[in-house]
Amino acid sequence: MNGRRYDALVVGAGPAGSIAALVLARGGASVALVDKASFPRDKACGDLVGPRGVQLLADLGIEVPGATHVDDMVVVGPTGRRVRLPCQEGETYPGHAIAMPRCRFDAVLHEAAVDAGAQPIAARVADPQFGRDGELEGFSIAGGSTVCADAVIGADGATSRVAEVAGLVEPRRVLWGFALRAYLDDPVTVPNIVFWEERPWRGFPGYGWLFPGVDGRANVGLGLGVLADRAAGARATRAFDAFAEDLGRAGVLTGRRDSMSSRLGGWLKMGMVGTTPARGRVLLSGDAAGLVNPLQGEGISQAMASGRAAAEALLAGPYRSAARYRKFLATTYVPYQSITAPIHGSLLPRAIAVAAVGRILTAPPVGRTVAGGWSIFWNDLLAGARPGSGRRLAATAATLGGLITGPGRTKRWFSRSVATEDSVGG
Repeated sequence: MNGRRYDALVVGAGPAGSIAALVLARGGASVALVDKASFPRDKACGDLVGPRGVQLLADLGIEVPGATHVDDMVVVGPTGRRVRLPCQEGETYPGHAIAMPRCRFDAVLHEAAVDAGAQPIAARVADPQFGRDGELEGFSIAGGSTVCADAVIGADGATSRVAEVAGLVEPRRVLWGFALRAYLDDPVTVPNIVFWEERPWRGFPGYGWLFPGVDGRANVGLGLGVLADRAAGARATRAFDAFAEDLGRAGVLTGRRDSMSSRLGGWLKMGMVGTTPARGRVLLSGDAAGLVNPLQGEGISQAMASGRAAAEALLAGPYRSAARYRKFLATTYVPYQSITAPIHGSLLPRAIAVAAVGRILTAPPVGRTVAGGWSIFWNDLLAGARPGSGRRLAATAATLGGLITGPGRTKRWFSRSVATEDSVGG
C-alpha cells in the first residue's frame, strides 16, 4: 500500500462506510475501504432498517435479497399492556422497514461498494499518519504498510479510532449505550419493543426488543443508556437472562430459550453529543458521529444517510467539504437530536420516572390516542410525513420537546460543534 495515495480513505465498512465508499467510487474517486474484519462478519444489532434506510437503498439501486418486510411495531409496557404503533407511508419514505441479520446485510453493502470500484483492505488501522499541515491523512496497517488519502471518513463505530486521533471526541460528554443481542427459534412477525422493570417501579434505563428475523429465527436484545459511565454497560449482560424470562412469562417470547445462541454485545453513541462530526479533511459518519436515535436506538438508516452525505460533500470538492457535511447534519439531524438527547440524559438516572413514562404511554386510553404521532416522532419520521393527525401530534411533541429542553448546555454544544459558519475550519 505504500506509494499509492487515494482520493479518500474510509475506515470502517459497515453501513456508513460501505455506502460512503460506494458513492465516492461511483463519483469517480479512488477509495480505500479499510475494515479490521473480513466479510461476512457478525455485528450486535437489532437488525432492523427503518423506512428512511429502505428508501435510501432504493435510491442507490441496492437490492437486499431475502430481507423480511416489517411494518407496524408493538410496544409492551411494564405491566404487559400493549400499544400498536402504525408504520405509515410518508411523502419521502415507504410504509415499511426491513429486517436482515447484519452478517448478511453488511456483506451486501460491502460487496456493492467493492463492485463500484472501492479497494477493500482487511486490516486494523494502527498509527495515524499526519500531513504537513498537521491534519490526519491516513494510518499504518499490519505489515508496515500505510494507507493515506486526501480525505478521511471515519465510519468505524462508536469507539472510533479516527475520531479519537483527530481530536473530535469529548468522551465525558458522550451519551454512551450498550446493547446485547442473541438469536433464538421464534417465528416473530411483528417487532416488539419492551419497556422493562427489573422490579416494580424501577424502570430499566433503556429497553428490550424481540424483532423478526429470517428462517424462523428472531432477534432478542436488551440495551441501556449509561450516559458517560461506560463501566455501567455490564448491567445489560447481567440482566439479559432475567429479561428473557420475563418475556416468556408475559407471552411475548414463545420460542424455546434453550435455542438461544450467538450472544453479542456492542457500544452505541447517541444523540451526537460529545462528538464534532467534521473538521478539515476528516468527516465522521454513522455511530462514529453519534447519530444513533437517543429514544429508540436506531442507527442503520442514519449511518447510511450520513455516509452518503459525507461522500457527496467530498465529491463536491475538498475545500469546505466539512462545512458542507456539517450543514447536512445540522439540517437533517440536529433538530431532533437537540431535543431528544437532553431528554435521554435527564430521564435515564431516574428509574421511577422511566417506569412512569413506560406505564403511562402504554395505558390503553393514552396509547390508542397517541400511537400515530408517537410512531412518527419516536422514529424521527416527522420530516416527510404525510399530513394528518399523526403528523400534527408528532409536530406538537417536537414543539413541546423544544420548549421543555430549552436553550440549555446541550443545545449550546450543538451550536458550537455542528456550526457551519465560514469561521469554522473546513
